[in-house]
Amino acid sequence: MGGRTLTPRRTPILIKFGGELLEEPRRLRRIAKALVEADAGRPIVVVHGGGHEVDAEMSRLGITKRSVDGLRLTDSATLDVVVGVLAGRVNTRLVAAIGAAGGRPVGLTGADAGIARVRRARRYRGSDGTSVDLGFVGLPESDDTPALIGDLIRDGYMPVIASIGCDAVGHLFNVNADTLAGNLAPRIGARQLIIAGTTPGVLDSRGRTIPLVDDKCLVNLIRERQASAGMVAKLRACQAAHLGGVDRVEIVDGRRATFLDHKRRRGVTRVTGHRGA
Repeated sequence: MGGRTLTPRRTPILIKFGGELLEEPRRLRRIAKALVEADAGRPIVVVHGGGHEVDAEMSRLGITKRSVDGLRLTDSATLDVVVGVLAGRVNTRLVAAIGAAGGRPVGLTGADAGIARVRRARRYRGSDGTSVDLGFVGLPESDDTPALIGDLIRDGYMPVIASIGCDAVGHLFNVNADTLAGNLAPRIGARQLIIAGTTPGVLDSRGRTIPLVDDKCLVNLIRERQASAGMVAKLRACQAAHLGGVDRVEIVDGRRATFLDHKRRRGVTRVTGHRGA
């Protein structure tokens, strides 16, 4: 990969939050406090979505939601809503909460300084075999180290990134937040990727946490449709991050106050890039 690399002492952890975790004020304050405490030991980079709030705004405006495997089909009207909600409402609210907790957050989108240089997604074949045009959905194509992220980390700031990207000519695109996190983690040299959602990790058919998902298990979960649409995107992002060199990749229950406490947390699935490791 090109660009500058971070020294091992300052190797960051990338944490991706589903937007549903950032809506309720008390939970938002708790998450902000946990991030600030974690950032004191090792730099934190945050990527976030905001799907629930996008859905609500689309409903208010009379725009129908369509998605496949957790990827939102995005026409021009939907894109306007996505940009306004993610870059405006959700990002600003999270940045304000982290600042109030004593942190030094900087609100960004993937369109800033080439953080998420994307190309328009080709027709997508879903896990059910259906081929669809995703519209204004971008797939990250950069493999360089974003200099801005490194500069912010070195100066003691916490980058907080909304999942919007742009192409080489400046067109904006909706980027799945899990996909962005899976692409960005290796590029910033993260040693760990944590995807925080609203389930206790990846669940089996009985609703129990699967503690370890290797390649074979991941393929089976998708092929046999045991994973929900949103979880498919998370699993594929985890796989990409691991293949990119991220040592530890986990899906955790972000609703728990201890989701960043390795000794006390529960409901965690570790995703590996090979069988049984």
